Amino acid sequence: MAQFQNDKEAADSLARAFQQLRQEIGKVIVGQEEVVRLVLTAVFAQGHCLLVGVPGLAKTLLIQTIADSLDLSFNRIQFTPDLMPSDIVGSETLTQQREFQFVKGPIFANIILADEINRTPPKTQAALLESMQEYAVTVAGQRYPLARPFFVLATQNPIEQEGTYPLPEAQLDRFMFNIQLGYPSYEEELNIVKNTTSDRKPVVNKILHSDDIQAYQALVRRVPVADNVVEYAVSLVHKTRPNTARTAPRAQQLLEWGAGPRASQYLIVAAKCNALLSGKYSPDIEDVRAVALPILRHRIVRNFKAEAEGTTVEQIVKDLL
Repeated sequence: MAQFQNDKEAADSLARAFQQLRQEIGKVIVGQEEVVRLVLTAVFAQGHCLLVGVPGLAKTLLIQTIADSLDLSFNRIQFTPDLMPSDIVGSETLTQQREFQFVKGPIFANIILADEINRTPPKTQAALLESMQEYAVTVAGQRYPLARPFFVLATQNPIEQEGTYPLPEAQLDRFMFNIQLGYPSYEEELNIVKNTTSDRKPVVNKILHSDDIQAYQALVRRVPVADNVVEYAVSLVHKTRPNTARTAPRAQQLLEWGAGPRASQYLIVAAKCNALLSGKYSPDIEDVRAVALPILRHRIVRNFKAEAEGTTVEQIVKDLL
């Protein structure tokens, strides 16, 4: 862990580390620059991510590559309809000495890939709730803290809805970002095919360690924010809430439910991190706008009128911005 004279030096170091991370991740992942930026923003802002995209867009490979470049322990959990909570958090087993011993589950790692999280029943989905919020799990009345830093990066397939269990609002709200992955461009797909159909195996160098990441997380929290930026973020969230004093007319017409206070908190923390990654020392309104869509996307619920007209959540958020 490098020692810095002041927060300005640390901020400059974080901006440089971010550029190095992008270069290392770019050895494996072609394109998806905005997705990489958002995931790294969540890492430094102590948030969790939900990645939504059709199969074959390298969601799993992206998370694995980020874990490699950050020198963090990584576990992948494939969510299936028969997965039990004990398969995630661990369970107590009887030893030869007839004593109960706790065997840790795959949740005990720095980065958890929850693959196809909507394929498992709510009971198992709920097993993630405590770990995501409290950074600990409780088994048989005993509390076990998780190693820090700790991130849950969950994936969902938006196409297949048969036999799936949509995440409840309470759990969706615990994800900082809902990141939508799109198809690569023609040029990007050419590079993907060339890179993945040869014997070339890129080596991803480790840029940051867990101590560095925790120091940068603390730095993000110390970034000063002007009052007008905080007021803009809170005002934006209030605009999404129907039947309140500050509701936007568009939201009143098209939304059933608006975003809660956690959205306001995440807007500010993510804006702080976005400013540091851009080489600035304090966020402005543009930083809030840059992170607003992935933060609000899964926190507002359209009404029947919006669904009947085919108005998307993305269109509503852009109108509010």
